[in-house]
Amino acid sequence: MTKNLRERAEATAEEVREILGVSPTDHPKEIADAIEHAIIRALVAERHRCADMALEGYTETNAKAELVAEEIRQVRSVLITNLSSMR
Repeated sequence: MTKNLRERAEATAEEVREILGVSPTDHPKEIADAIEHAIIRALVAERHRCADMALEGYTETNAKAELVAEEIRQVRSVLITNLSSMR
């Protein structure tokens, strides 16, 4: 079964609460939001790094590299938009 990002964040939040011995009713949304934001920030940073590597790796075919980098940056933009809408 494929889990979406929110489901993964909620499952991780539950694990964190269990590890810390915190009540499941103690800020569940805020904990899941923080975890989800951290995951999105990591994904955005990784996408940006991949775009930069694509540009560096295709020196002979710079046009192709720019296309790949632009597609990766578009994904980054969507992730940032999703992150911003969660606030």
